[in-house]
Order: sequence, then C-alpha cells, then structure tokens
Amino acid sequence: LFQCFELGLLGIDAHIVDSLPVIGGQCSMLYPDKAIYDIPGLPIVGAQELIDRLAEQLKPFDPTFHLGHRVTRLTRLEDNSFELHTEGNICFQTRAVVIAAGLGAFKPRPLRLGGIDQFEQTNLHYHVADKLHFKDKKVVILGGGDSALDWVLELAVVAKHVHIVHRRDAFRAAPASIAKMQELIDDPNQPVDCLIGRIPSYQSDQGKITAIDVAPFGEGESQRIELDELLVFYGLSPDLGPIADWGLDIERKHISVSLETFQTNIPGIY
Repeated sequence: LFQCFELGLLGIDAHIVDSLPVIGGQCSMLYPDKAIYDIPGLPIVGAQELIDRLAEQLKPFDPTFHLGHRVTRLTRLEDNSFELHTEGNICFQTRAVVIAAGLGAFKPRPLRLGGIDQFEQTNLHYHVADKLHFKDKKVVILGGGDSALDWVLELAVVAKHVHIVHRRDAFRAAPASIAKMQELIDDPNQPVDCLIGRIPSYQSDQGKITAIDVAPFGEGESQRIELDELLVFYGLSPDLGPIADWGLDIERKHISVSLETFQTNIPGIY
C-alpha cells in the first residue's frame, strides 16, 4: 500500500494484486487487533488501524485493486515489458513490476494432533479477529514467539484466565514483552500462568476442545488444562509460490536485489 502511495507521488499509476480477499496482508488476516509499536511517528497503533490509515493515505491516487487473485505466470516480451497472468484470467501488460509480498503467501504452522483440524470451525484458532470473543473465557495459548506473547498481554485484560504453554523456558520475543508477561505471571492477582512442556493429547466434547494435556520433556506426570478457547502461534510457513519460477535470483527464500535501486536481476522487476 505504501509502495503504491510512493508511486502516486511520482505520477505513476499502479494496480495492486493480492491473493487475499482483503487488503492488509498479515495485519488484517492474522492479528487485526494486535498493537504495533515500531511504526515511525506512531507510538502505538492497531494492526487494522494501520491498514486503514494506509488506505486513507492512498485514496488521492485511486489505485485499482485486484483482490483474491494470484499472479501465476510472468513473461518478458521482446520490448522488455512484461505480461502477467492471474488465476482469475486477468492479463496485465506493464513495464515495471514491484514485488511487495514479504516472504510470500503465508500459512500458520498447525498443531499436529490427530483429528484436531475439525475444531478450527469452533474453538481452535491460528489468528485473532476479535479479542472480545475471548472475554471472560479460559484461554490457552501455545507458542513462545512475539505473536504468542503479544496475545497473552492483550487477552489478559479481557479473558477469565490465560495459560501460555511453551516447549522451553526461553522465549523468542521482544525483551519488553517477555518482561511484561513475567510481571503478570509473578502477580497472584493476575490471571496468567505459564507451563513448560509438550502437548501429547487433548480432550473434546460436543464439537469443541475442552482440555489439553501438557507433558514434561523429562520425568513427571502430565497436567490437564481445561479451556474454552485454544490459540496456536507456532509461526508461519512462508511460500513464494509462482514467484519462485520467474527466473529471479533467490537465496534462502529471499529475492536478491541491488541495494541502490532494489531492482532484481531482471531489469524492470523490483
């Protein structure tokens, strides 16, 4: 969105193509209620609020959006322009292509327990669309990264109780978030607890998960944690998709570019 705004300042019209049904990428699809702290000039801003602000900033340039489309094929023509085709049978002809897809299409890493996929329609969540859905509920959060800790801090305010379960006692999150979570855990008046272990099994009833079992990695007995809602934040599996077949120089799933122009090895693709 901001790339399109910058092009607008230069008088360049742009079309935005996104495989998602809405604008906003991960911010809109995975954590719209999450607070973001590292946007210049904004000490704190909600993820969806940030997308809404970017969309408002972009309005004067009236871009054309093609949502729910994925570019599947790119062909370089004799005059060095490009022809791009989408899954929705749209064909673009352009002299410049800007790839602003992050790590590509993203998919949450699932909780791998037999038969648990069926609960994604009830109380198994890989993202939070509305934090008030968890008001006064017993919530269990699996994971140890930024997303897991961010939602511990967010839901501690509205949930009846929050358990975070991680496979080890070291977390891969911002130090400030770790410190805030530890304060909540240490405060007996706060509804937050932390358990270290693995998840070997779960319990269910009437189409919902009712409890998970947390087992230590060494000796000791499993502990059963009753829950109303289960959130899993094991990270994302990135996939460049068809972009990987366009002849771009790619190293470790990153597209190599000139640091002066951010042009790829194919002139006209940035």
